[in-house]
Amino acid sequence: MRRSIVETLLGGLVLAIAAVFLVFALRTAEVGSSGGGYPVTARFLSIGGLEVGSDVRISGVKVGTVIERRLDLTAFEAVVTLSLSPDVRLPADTTAIITSDGLIGGKYLRLVPGIAGERIPPGGAIANVRDYKALEDTVSEIIFLVTGGEK
Repeated sequence: MRRSIVETLLGGLVLAIAAVFLVFALRTAEVGSSGGGYPVTARFLSIGGLEVGSDVRISGVKVGTVIERRLDLTAFEAVVTLSLSPDVRLPADTTAIITSDGLIGGKYLRLVPGIAGERIPPGGAIANVRDYKALEDTVSEIIFLVTGGEK
């Protein structure tokens, strides 16, 4: 009888520790929290595998999350919706760039704020964008330039 009580207590301890780790992981990853941000959209010709849930960063600091990506069936552009932190108010001439976290890393959206006095309102759009450029495209351009090719 004493053995089953010890096993029960040990099992309860393991479950409690697992619950603590789960709560820590969810808070660290910010899963399921919109953070009370406001939406902003950007239109790209190529998003290169940018996923819903990807980071939105300014100077390497996370300021938002990609919450939706869809295809505009009229213009055939990728429309990306971001949720930005409420304390971040972007200048109207901000540039959105899809960047990779390294050779095998995921993609994220990098914002480069401009200097305009006017701000992008909640529900507004980022007009200046740079489409994702794959590593293969960059390498082929370099080879083309080195071999003396003309455009």
